[in-house]
Amino acid sequence: MPELSTLARFHLGDMIAEYLIAHPSDTLSLRMIPASLEGQLVPHRERLDHPNIPAWYPESLVQFKLLGDATDEYTQGLTLRNSASLASLRLTEQQVKDSNGETEIITHLASPRGYAAEHHLLWREGDRAVTMFTVFKNLSDRPFTLEMLSSFSLSGITPFAADDAPGRLFLHRFRSYWSAEGRHECRLAEDLGLEPSWAHHGVRVERFGQVGSMPVRGYFPWAGVEDRAAGVMWGAHLAIPGSWQMEFFRRDDFLSLSGGLADRELGHWMKTVAPGEHFQSPPAYVSTVQGDLDDLCARLVNMQLPAAETAPASEHDLPVLCNEWCTSWGNPRHADLVAMADRLQGTGVRYLVIDAGWYKGDTGVWHLGQGDWVANPNLFPDGLAATARAIRERGLIPGIWFEMEVVGEQSPRFESDLPHFLHRDGYPITATGRRFWDFRDPWVIDYLSQKVIGQLRENGFGYIKVDYNETIGLGCDGAESAGEGLRQHLEGVQGFFRKMRAELPDLVIENCASGGHRLEPSFMALSSMASFSDAHETRDIPVIAANLHRLILPRQSQIWAVLHAADSMQRLAYLLTGGMLGRLCLSGELTSLDAGQWALVQEAIRFYQRVAPVLARGTSRLFQHINPSWQHLEGAQAVLRLAEDANSALVVTHSFGAPLPAEISIPLPGQGWQVAASFPSTLPAPEIKEGALHFIPSCEWEGRALYLTR
Repeated sequence: MPELSTLARFHLGDMIAEYLIAHPSDTLSLRMIPASLEGQLVPHRERLDHPNIPAWYPESLVQFKLLGDATDEYTQGLTLRNSASLASLRLTEQQVKDSNGETEIITHLASPRGYAAEHHLLWREGDRAVTMFTVFKNLSDRPFTLEMLSSFSLSGITPFAADDAPGRLFLHRFRSYWSAEGRHECRLAEDLGLEPSWAHHGVRVERFGQVGSMPVRGYFPWAGVEDRAAGVMWGAHLAIPGSWQMEFFRRDDFLSLSGGLADRELGHWMKTVAPGEHFQSPPAYVSTVQGDLDDLCARLVNMQLPAAETAPASEHDLPVLCNEWCTSWGNPRHADLVAMADRLQGTGVRYLVIDAGWYKGDTGVWHLGQGDWVANPNLFPDGLAATARAIRERGLIPGIWFEMEVVGEQSPRFESDLPHFLHRDGYPITATGRRFWDFRDPWVIDYLSQKVIGQLRENGFGYIKVDYNETIGLGCDGAESAGEGLRQHLEGVQGFFRKMRAELPDLVIENCASGGHRLEPSFMALSSMASFSDAHETRDIPVIAANLHRLILPRQSQIWAVLHAADSMQRLAYLLTGGMLGRLCLSGELTSLDAGQWALVQEAIRFYQRVAPVLARGTSRLFQHINPSWQHLEGAQAVLRLAEDANSALVVTHSFGAPLPAEISIPLPGQGWQVAASFPSTLPAPEIKEGALHFIPSCEWEGRALYLTR
């Protein structure tokens, strides 16, 4: 039976990180618990009664596999965790560095075979989550090839039960597809087969992830575990722009959670590390909390705040924007944009964005003409600079759309520039009429620097919408594996984002990938905001927008409010309040709205400006009483966004199709709350009593927003 001793224990705000070493194997594991429950840890059974075998086994805090090493029992094709590569690792040192409010714990492990691993855990004063990553080092005189390297691995879940915790472990993740981002899924561990066998033999694994260059496709790179009996959650969010994986792993009483780059089996990834070199995994944000899903999500999503607050000065008050996509639908014209700018002048809208189609040929289509990036003179007779100048003259910052990573089949470059495209098995990777520039190629960087950065600078644009509408898939040629080729390429793509920011420091960058396919922390850190979805005019916009509060910062979540002259005032308010769940983005027939409709839009803008500080910093809680079908919604929802100082709040409510709930009660912290403002102002304010706001849905398809103060 293995015996555990504590190597070190660190109090990190309201969390505790415990480094536990097992004897005689010397396996070092990592456990995290909420500090509030430190006294409620339960002594765990050591052995099963029938058969008489150990109840648990130690799990390493680093997980990797080297080419040629053996795998664990029944694991090939399921997982590469616990490979023979870990067996000879031994602790050599643990360093603790404290500087400027940041603690970094570096755990050094080494093998006599000539390699080493560093496990890094970083915590900043005030944070409610930590950052983890792993570094693999080659200390030998021969190369080692990695088949898997995790960013983090938590084990010992749950330490609040003396046995295998039957019926109390729930697994959380968020599914995502085009125009259906962020659907929460919660499953009992046993329902996924993650119950240990009678002999604790034969591992159980739920490995899931995404393969390709759209990291939010199928799932968000996020995973959580809940001990419902103890009221505790653990969770992690990977910052990875390409293929990734998460693993719920179990073979005994305890469950483990790990994640990182998609491995050889899932992501076609291998990485050769030469003598004297090292390789670092992408980072993961990890947390634990005594609380529920919204508590856990708030801790993880707020780890994205420091990067978001480096946005240009024009972003600091989270202004409203307008994008003409749902106005022209791929046919932008100078005259129409000037008319829109005339309507928007003086309203508080700051950006007017020219979307796709400005470059297409007279007989072409927007989604196949990318690559040359020359404005169509029939659409912009005086050039882009004249349009940008006209927009600025009306007090707005002009923006423009690029899908810079691809070349469409209607561009001559689709055939002429084959050597500069990504290839797989010697063939150019082609998908939906697109081929992909190779961002490892210096020629590509030079070309796009001229076509993208050069045009932004020369034409006076202050905003770029970077779209991306296809995936590369499993990877490309030019590296030791297709998956490593993909990783290197995406490293180059993100390097170009950094180049744009370095050369144009006031440039606002929007991250779009057919809507929300890149809503993960590493791309969000390079962007001022992101298109939340391609759900442009659908009734489920409020549901998608609410879900994303759990995964990205609302200050970066750009939400469509597409308005038409034929819309009723109730529908306009429904759409505008949906936009208030993040960054309000107007589109549609704005120049055709009548005086009453336009007055409602202006009222919405003024209300949004008042609540923007609450969106900028705070925490969110969702109250959803809806049926499973988003395309046929029934029920209602409310979102409470509490400001950082807890003295103001935004509440956004929506009713959908019948049947409607009789009431949604929204608990408010403390006392003294009152409704300071509402939108639309014609609707009666809900009642606040007994520490809660009581939302009573009065009719179908209605939206409202409330600003609360105390």
